[in-house]
Amino acid sequence: MIATILHVLVLLLLPPLLLGVIAKTKAWFAGRVGAPFLQPYYDLAKLMRRGLVLSTTTTWVFRAGPIVTLAATLLAGLLIPMGGGDAPIAFAGDLILFAYLFGLARFFTTSAALDTGSAFEGMGSAREVTFACLSEPALFFALLVLAKISGSLTLTAMLQAPANTLSAGIAAPLVLIGIGLFIVLLAETCRIPVDDPTTHLELTMIHEAMVLDHSGPLFSMILYASAVKLLVLGTVLLHVIAPFRFGQAWLDGPLYLAEILGLAVVIGIVESVMARLQMRRVPYLLVGALLFCGFGFILLIR
Repeated sequence: MIATILHVLVLLLLPPLLLGVIAKTKAWFAGRVGAPFLQPYYDLAKLMRRGLVLSTTTTWVFRAGPIVTLAATLLAGLLIPMGGGDAPIAFAGDLILFAYLFGLARFFTTSAALDTGSAFEGMGSAREVTFACLSEPALFFALLVLAKISGSLTLTAMLQAPANTLSAGIAAPLVLIGIGLFIVLLAETCRIPVDDPTTHLELTMIHEAMVLDHSGPLFSMILYASAVKLLVLGTVLLHVIAPFRFGQAWLDGPLYLAEILGLAVVIGIVESVMARLQMRRVPYLLVGALLFCGFGFILLIR
């Protein structure tokens, strides 16, 4: 019970801090002081206090989009182990539910964007689902590698397998899927070099183009869901490249927190030293992620 409560608290409270760490890292690279680490919490609270502006052309789909997106993302977070404990929800085949909870969130986000009738939001929706066709197979190949290593179809056992199975034969596949998952993480959370969450140029936007009409609490839910998604996918990546399970609760929890905050710093560094890719080159990057994960799977079953 205590482990479940801690898992839920981390899932609910930590995500905005990751955004604050990324922003602070980028500010440090730019020679600025930057906003406080807790600024994302203040922004979310401010948005929750604001009123809603709803277009007369929208329907219930527009209002349901952020709610379903946030609920699906939080449920996905309950399917993966954080820290050293097991996931609160685990069953055989939960990896399929995990992947398609993100698909459900994407469907409602794009549907809400299309519901506005805006050409820019329709453009962003088209880009989002097009790039998802490349990132989702990469995620599935990575999960297949973990399923093969663990011999299980339960996410908890799959993600804990790299820490429990020390073998030179699995090192190369794990490195390959680790690279692929990092690219998928950047793409799914709309980070540079795939997308820029701070841009205001509609013709270059992907995710931000889909949420132009959202405001107040609905926009707060979208920002919070994006932060939760960063935490969830980042945790999956850390299970692969830097397992933090040693069987000691007093060590596993702090190590996990240090690693996930360190990952946020790495993302901030990547965004500071790289420019955003041209839109036509983004598919090449995602195909690269797919090839990394695919070759990792082939290397494991050869």
